Amino acid sequence: MGAQAYRAVSVRQAPRVWLNRPRMFQPLSLFVGLRYVRSRTRKFFVSFITWVSLVGVCVGVAALIVILSVMNGFEGQLRDRLLALSTHARVIAAEPGFAGSGAAAPSAGDWQAVQAQLAEAPAVRGVAPYIELQALAVRAPEMLPLLLRGIDPKLEPRVSQAATAVIDGRLADLTPGANRVILGSAVARLLGVQRGDTVTVLIPGLNASGTPEPRLREFQVAGLFEIGLHDHDATMGLVHLQDLKDLTADDPRAYGLHLRFADAMSASAEAAALAPQLSAGLAIRDWTQDHANYFRAIRIEKTMMAIILMLIVGVAAFNIVAMLVMVVTDKRTDIAILRTFGAAPRSVLGIFLTQGLVIGWAGVLLGVLLGVAVALNVGSIVPAIERLFGFHIMDPSVFYITAIPSELRWSQVGTIGISALLLTSLATVYPAIRATRVAPAEALRYE
Repeated sequence: MGAQAYRAVSVRQAPRVWLNRPRMFQPLSLFVGLRYVRSRTRKFFVSFITWVSLVGVCVGVAALIVILSVMNGFEGQLRDRLLALSTHARVIAAEPGFAGSGAAAPSAGDWQAVQAQLAEAPAVRGVAPYIELQALAVRAPEMLPLLLRGIDPKLEPRVSQAATAVIDGRLADLTPGANRVILGSAVARLLGVQRGDTVTVLIPGLNASGTPEPRLREFQVAGLFEIGLHDHDATMGLVHLQDLKDLTADDPRAYGLHLRFADAMSASAEAAALAPQLSAGLAIRDWTQDHANYFRAIRIEKTMMAIILMLIVGVAAFNIVAMLVMVVTDKRTDIAILRTFGAAPRSVLGIFLTQGLVIGWAGVLLGVLLGVAVALNVGSIVPAIERLFGFHIMDPSVFYITAIPSELRWSQVGTIGISALLLTSLATVYPAIRATRVAPAEALRYE
């Protein structure tokens, strides 16, 4: 009986006295399952599939953590650059469809009262007026669409990073009556202008009779700014608020207020709380509404990437199924002997569940550790790879972002780990159930 039990747990190379050690008092399923994991089988293919399964789970989990962390980093970079000149929220004249749009929009003078009211709100960290007009920048032979934004150079730093974005000149160079403009670096490059040159700006409009009457104004280029985002650098010019006020034709839709809160991520909630305090004819929009398409696209990409990379873990889970099925086939005689000596089907089920779970969960744990380590050190790993192979992953001549950013979110790590654990756990169920259906008489017939 001792020899047969010894054979059942596949410890043929161990001395018989090993069976009398206290560890035999552990639960049978756990003891035998762990022994199967540690034992060196004579079947190379089974052992190979075991290692492939473990490595596959590890690589899949690590790749998922690293890729999502890098995408989080790019999302953060995009958010910061969008908010450099866009601010957290803006108050504008209500359009049809907004609550209160039936009321008349405030006149140009009323905006000062609205600005003072919002400045006293506890959630607001900064308020600054602005004017925006669509225009055409003309410098023969080029003609480009341009968004002219009138700002107050003294108040603008409270709501945006315009002052730090200026790479040639100063924001303070925008003085009232001087007709100066600070252009985006891409606009200046396309127009072929530099600091000190003049640009003609054409603003479409209508006269009293309703016929088109464009307004022309020459602006002197007082500097250049660069955010690192095409939507700003290639489409925008900054002028003084007073210089642009004459070109608005007192259209209240051109006026607005920029708001800044303590935290950009809470802008939606803060803007919703301020909305009831606004007078009729005004509406508030936060940055998540203005740039919804950008972040919706990123969210879709992250979801699809997570599904694709999770398939790697799925393939590794199928390898676990194949490996355990082969182990069950190889251990039919051992299973039959255990069943003959009174082992319940539940014990046999536990043996192979233990083996599969140890392999799958070890792969998940190693994958989490590897993924977190790589995600936290992407900033050092990528430059080392670039130096080693002599190329740039993000070519500075093509991309605004030249470094690979990474933002590890522990909530995502937990979700990935739990999902992988569940997937690998499910992979062990069928082979373990199949092991309980081994008929002892059939398995021992030719033994």
